[in-house]
Amino acid sequence: MSRRFTPKVVTANRLREGDVVYLTADDRWSPLHHAAELIEDEAHAQMRLLHAAAQKLLVVGAYLADARPGPQGPEPLHFAKSFAHAVRRTIPTLTKPSSAPAWPSSLPRWTAALTAA
Repeated sequence: MSRRFTPKVVTANRLREGDVVYLTADDRWSPLHHAAELIEDEAHAQMRLLHAAAQKLLVVGAYLADARPGPQGPEPLHFAKSFAHAVRRTIPTLTKPSSAPAWPSSLPRWTAALTAA
């Protein structure tokens, strides 16, 4: 069984400045994520990616980025945000006990001699 297609936007970096840009439905490159064309069909997404990759004098590194519909246009689905959320749910937070010494006695104090010189 095939996976359900996640909506995408075409993104790249502007060749001259290196800025992140998004392909709009009318074939312009916009720095605004919400101005991007939200693509909900896999075949159409591949065609738009090929179209973007062919614009070698304008952009570089075109790829499809996951997105979702939002009230003002596409909204990003960032891996980093979902990964951080998953980590926070599964890994306990380590806190320093209030009785811990400021400088562990097991560590050498030779670093103080280096900074005093």
